[in-house]
Amino acid sequence: MCGERASNRHASRRAAPPGLDPTPAKRAENCRTYSKARVDLPGKVEASGTGMNDVAVDLDELREKILSEPDVILDDRDIMRALIEANEKALGTNIIDLRGIAMERLESRLDRLEDTHRSVIAAAYDNLAGTNQIHRAILEMLDPVTFEGFLKGLGNEVAAILRVDCIRLVLESPSGGEGEPAVHKLGDVLSVVEPGFIDTYVTQGREGVPMRQVTLRQLRPNSDRLYGDATRWINSEALLRLDFGEGTQRGMLALGAEDPHQFRPNQATDLLGFFAGVFERQMRRWLA
Repeated sequence: MCGERASNRHASRRAAPPGLDPTPAKRAENCRTYSKARVDLPGKVEASGTGMNDVAVDLDELREKILSEPDVILDDRDIMRALIEANEKALGTNIIDLRGIAMERLESRLDRLEDTHRSVIAAAYDNLAGTNQIHRAILEMLDPVTFEGFLKGLGNEVAAILRVDCIRLVLESPSGGEGEPAVHKLGDVLSVVEPGFIDTYVTQGREGVPMRQVTLRQLRPNSDRLYGDATRWINSEALLRLDFGEGTQRGMLALGAEDPHQFRPNQATDLLGFFAGVFERQMRRWLA
């Protein structure tokens, strides 16, 4: 009976893995063999043992690596958070470490600052692109040597550079331009209207509306007087009031776009104001 139990005990023992000696001395040697590993920070962990999935770390080499390059740990936000959380757990539940709370607040502040930084950079790039766009349009506008060529370039090349779908130069005249063949000969870009039309169009007939040099709005024109058949797909426009000097009628440059977000009231108007100033000086040469 005893011999049978002893036999069962021997049978129930696990067989040693291939290549391993079950004796205590050999087991210790095998453990040392599998505990050898190499760690490079940042990088991969390479194990020198074979035949097992567990990978141990050479703590001495890891410690030397951290001491030689501490920035690797300090620059890693996840590692620093894990270290602080481990420290808080070690302190116990009746102790509050204010460093962790301060770090969380600093991280939130840093995230907000980074978002602001990205927004400022994006706005700077947009401003730079807008400035280059206006400069190119002005250079194109200064090229023509005839008024007819000036209007043609305004409706084609300048409109393409400014990325607008329609440009209209509006000039007030006592005759209103009706029946004048010279006006029709200059094409659709020029529109001659009766005095007072510009103020009424900009303010939409409302009294007490402040008059600005540049007006941006997101709406479809309530009259097809300027854009003609294109009125039905104009969804935003920029209106640039023009002053040609004393003794002259008023003028306006209307930029119409199909995109309803092309011109919005909350956009800055300094670049369009600069473009309007150059346009006024160019027009004075033609009207002289």
